[in-house]
Amino acid sequence: MHDNAKGGALTEVTFYILLSLYTPRHGYAIMQFIEEKTGGRLLLGAGTLYGALNALEEKGWIAPYGESGGRKKAYCVTPSGRQAAERELSRLKELTQTASQIMEGTA
Repeated sequence: MHDNAKGGALTEVTFYILLSLYTPRHGYAIMQFIEEKTGGRLLLGAGTLYGALNALEEKGWIAPYGESGGRKKAYCVTPSGRQAAERELSRLKELTQTASQIMEGTA
């Protein structure tokens, strides 16, 4: 995972995982959320998802949620993960605003 914790761009998958975990979810529910929100454009395999979850947990952006009874381990976004998602949203808003101005000839 090549996300920059110092304010750089997040990968699209990372951003969607963080968004999905504003409500605690387990792995399969995260995959379903991302598939639904992207209209099937992004489909994550289990290996990709769990590798990303491990990396995000190491960064402190997500944390296990509740009791992990059975095989389903749920996660939630942490305050620092919310900050990362908020920075990414601001970056994307700035990008689209700049692009719109250029494409409309107002910049």
